[in-house]
Amino acid sequence: MTSMTGRGCARGFGVGFLLATSVADVLIVGSAGENVRPTLVVLLVGLAAVLWPAARHPAWFTPQLRTAVPALLSGLYSAGALLGGPQAQFGPGETAILLCLLFVAVRHCPPRWAVACGLLDGVALLLTPLRYSHSFRDGGTLGAMVVGLVLTGLVAGLAAYLRSLDYRRTVAVTETRREERVAIAADLHDFVAHHVTGILVQTRVARMMATSRPEDLDPVLAGIERAATEALASMRRTVGVLRDTGDEPAARRPVGDLAAITDLAEGFASPIQKVVLHRDPTVSDDLPHEVQAAAFRVVQESLTNVRRHAADADRVMVHLCYDADRLSVSVADDGRGGTQLPAAAHGGGFGLVGLKERVTALGGELHSGPRAGDGWEVRAVFPAGRR
Repeated sequence: MTSMTGRGCARGFGVGFLLATSVADVLIVGSAGENVRPTLVVLLVGLAAVLWPAARHPAWFTPQLRTAVPALLSGLYSAGALLGGPQAQFGPGETAILLCLLFVAVRHCPPRWAVACGLLDGVALLLTPLRYSHSFRDGGTLGAMVVGLVLTGLVAGLAAYLRSLDYRRTVAVTETRREERVAIAADLHDFVAHHVTGILVQTRVARMMATSRPEDLDPVLAGIERAATEALASMRRTVGVLRDTGDEPAARRPVGDLAAITDLAEGFASPIQKVVLHRDPTVSDDLPHEVQAAAFRVVQESLTNVRRHAADADRVMVHLCYDADRLSVSVADDGRGGTQLPAAAHGGGFGLVGLKERVTALGGELHSGPRAGDGWEVRAVFPAGRR
């Protein structure tokens, strides 16, 4: 047996209330000996506009049409009675329907139509007491109109408030998606920059080895081929992210964790540049994913900077250590700053800035600077309690 949700109960109560009050309207008009046809027309059109399931709305059944037509019929009925027609009763059913349509108009109509349709529903509601008295001077009529004005203001205010919440939610979701796509594109750009820089460095190494050590060229050329393949794949993902308008961009984000650092170090090594990776046994793969991804980016950016600014380095040391719920990641080289890479390949100087923002966002610290003697070191420390 399926249990009914709170929303389902509220919807059922609302439908029952509208139907019951509409029947009450018909009984009130009929007991007064008046013609019930105009009341029936207004009530049936209003009920159809309110209760027609949203999933079955045809394209032409816009919120503007849905809220304006019943209000026009009600207003014409009241105007006819006021301009000399027979006295007519009004009841709670039509009032409830017009309030529901006012809510729909203010919350769901396009901005330019929301005011017009809302005013139309409100005016139609305020005119209903005039069917009975035909005069603004009657105390009962004024009292009914004041009550109607208060109800109109309350319903319109609630609808406007909910509409503002919908707008804020839409803006927040759009901004979150935009920021996520920018972050994904930035990550993929860093992957491409890493691979392309590696291609450039290894190509220069291959040119130097072509005359002195041709027998060792094959590993270098294999590295160039692998880096080029990965760079092309990253560029395709970048274009895909920037073109994609779906709701799941995160699936395209490059994956980086502590295990991937090993592959990163092995792919960086070349015949003239050695990479030594030391990972303490205390470093577990059970650390939070965002910390592992940030550690991967620290190593990736540091190795890319070695290629750009310390191509003469013979040895690069990568060290991972875990102590007192803190993960320490360091990358050091023994270069002397000598490089023959073109100036255009040196980057814009914002890699470490973005890296520091990423590390500090996780509550960590990033330090970079020259080592004692020759070389440069980048060191990051993250708070990293195990999951």
